[in-house]
Amino acid sequence: MTFDVPSAAESASRTSAWRAVVRVLRSPLDAAGSALFPSCCALCGSPLPRLSSVPICDVCWVEMPALSGVACVRCGDPLPSAEEARPRDGMCRACFNVPPDFERAVAYGVYEERMREAIHALKYDRLHPAARRLGGMLAQAILKLNGVAPAELLVIPVPLHRSKKKERGFNQALALAEYAIAALKSTRPEWKLKLETKALLRARLTKSQAGLTTRQRRLNMRAVFEVADTGAVNGRDVLLVDDILTTGATARSAARALKRAGAKSVWVATLARAGRAFPMSAARDIEAGKFDDTDKTGTHGTSTVEITGGPGTLDTPANANEHSSSEVI
Repeated sequence: MTFDVPSAAESASRTSAWRAVVRVLRSPLDAAGSALFPSCCALCGSPLPRLSSVPICDVCWVEMPALSGVACVRCGDPLPSAEEARPRDGMCRACFNVPPDFERAVAYGVYEERMREAIHALKYDRLHPAARRLGGMLAQAILKLNGVAPAELLVIPVPLHRSKKKERGFNQALALAEYAIAALKSTRPEWKLKLETKALLRARLTKSQAGLTTRQRRLNMRAVFEVADTGAVNGRDVLLVDDILTTGATARSAARALKRAGAKSVWVATLARAGRAFPMSAARDIEAGKFDDTDKTGTHGTSTVEITGGPGTLDTPANANEHSSSEVI
């Protein structure tokens, strides 16, 4: 019996061919692995010490601290001091002059630096895995309503217009709400939080709120929301959820629609707050009668609120649905 022994040239050729095949097969696997387990932080670019589906390093998470200090008892806007709000029952000037249709707004952190970058990554880069940790932070914001808001709440994420949702393919507010509810079910099992995604609709497509003045935002958000199912909200206490609260124009508009549809009360929780929710210049416009889209009735708070909290580390089940994207409130 004889055997054909390949020459050195033939062996090298076969080896080269196999290596080419391996490279072709390995390239998509490497790409998939890099996508699933990136090696660098998506926010600061630093190497990650361990493989993770959430490419944000521990240092960046720590740089998203919770709000602290004195805040308006209605809109949650940070105030320079308790003395500023004392003559107005703990409210900022804007809320005292034109009380919003929501009872109170709370937020986890400030919309700046790492928090802003994380929200942008979730919203525009579709960094879906980050929604779990950010949803845990939102849950900590909701905990500020413990003992103040009812324990049974209908949770409504601020909706996108259908064309915007089709364009983006997901609603960030919904993703955050789902993870927050999942976290609170384990830490506050006595709470009854029900997610509702069809009752409130964004009936009109608005231009982006980014870059608009407070007055422009309020005009932009006038009569934007409609309640498609009044039976779902009538007589219910509602928790309105979104990623960012800026001037409060969106929150006011959505809360107004819900109250007109029969909601018993509306509360607001967001992941972050950008600047003053309602600048003093806007309050002066209110006093001058330049804003007329809100009636001047409503209940007032009774004391200032001390905002405290720690890093958002609440764990949530891994099987919560992933969605993404919303507009600033």
